[in-house]
Amino acid sequence: MDRFDAMAVLLAVVDAGSLSAGARRLNAPLATVSRKVADLEKHLGVRLVVRTRRGLALTEEGRAFVAASRRILEELDAAERQASGDYGALRGGLHVTAPIAFGERHLLPIALEFLKEQPDINLRLTLTDRQLSLRDEHVDVALRIGHLPDSAIIATRVGAVRRVICASPDYLARRGVPRQPEDLAPHDGISFQGFATAPEWRYRRDGAAFAVEPRLKLAVNTTEAAIQAALAGIGIIRVLSYQINDHLRSGALHELLAEFAPEPLPVNVIHGPADPLSLKVRSFLDWIGPRLRARMAT
Repeated sequence: MDRFDAMAVLLAVVDAGSLSAGARRLNAPLATVSRKVADLEKHLGVRLVVRTRRGLALTEEGRAFVAASRRILEELDAAERQASGDYGALRGGLHVTAPIAFGERHLLPIALEFLKEQPDINLRLTLTDRQLSLRDEHVDVALRIGHLPDSAIIATRVGAVRRVICASPDYLARRGVPRQPEDLAPHDGISFQGFATAPEWRYRRDGAAFAVEPRLKLAVNTTEAAIQAALAGIGIIRVLSYQINDHLRSGALHELLAEFAPEPLPVNVIHGPADPLSLKVRSFLDWIGPRLRARMAT
C-alpha cells in the first residue's frame, strides 16, 4: 500500500464529505477509493470514518490522523517544490470561514485578489453566522467577531466593530425618538438569533454597564431579516455596524443612543497552532491582515 496515496485519498473523501464525492473529485472509481480507505484503516488497525445520514464523520482517531496527514503531505509537497526550485509557488487547498455579511463585504474581495495572485491555490470560503470548529470542520483560517475564549488558537486582531441601535425614520416619526436607554422599554423591538455574537441590548453610563430591552414585536432567525423588518418600520434593532453602514449612510436607518454604546467588539483572524505554519496559510494570513485593517479603517 502506498501510504502517501492512501492519505491523499482519505483527505479527498473527508473534504468532499462522502466516498462518492471523493471519487468524483479524484476522478477515480468509487470501488477503488473505498478500497484504499478500507486498506488504510486495516493497516492502522482503527476505524477512521463512519457513515452518517449526512455523509461521513471522522472518529476521534480519524480526526487526529487526518490532521497529521495534512501536515505530512504539505511538508512533502514543500520539500519537493524546494528541491525542484519551485518553492515560491503556492499550491493546494485552503478552507476559510467568516460571518456572512462581513465575509461578503470585506473578506471576499481580498480573497479574490489573492486567488488571482496564486492560481494554484483552491479556496473554500464558508460564509456562515455559525462558528465552525477549526479542528472538526478542517478550517485553516477563520474570522471571528467578539471576544475570544482562552484556547490554543492563534489570533491576530484586524479591527473592531460597533454595536448599533437603529430604526427607520418612519418608525421614529410614529413612535418618537428614545433619548435615554430607559426610553426603549415601551418601544417595539426586533430580535434575531443565528449570529454567534448577536449584540445584547447593553449600554454604558458613567463607566457602568446595564441592560434595557424594547418589548418584543418580531423575532426572526437571520440578521438580514431583522434589518429588512427595521427598514419596513416594524421596530428597533441592534446589530453590528458593518451590517447596516450603507443604510445609515443613505438615511434609511437612523442610529440611536450612540453615546451609551458599549465598547466595540474586536475582529480577529484566527488559526490553529502549527509549527511550522504551512506556507499557503502563512501567505494567506500575510495577504489578508493588512488589507482587512485598511478596509476596516475607512
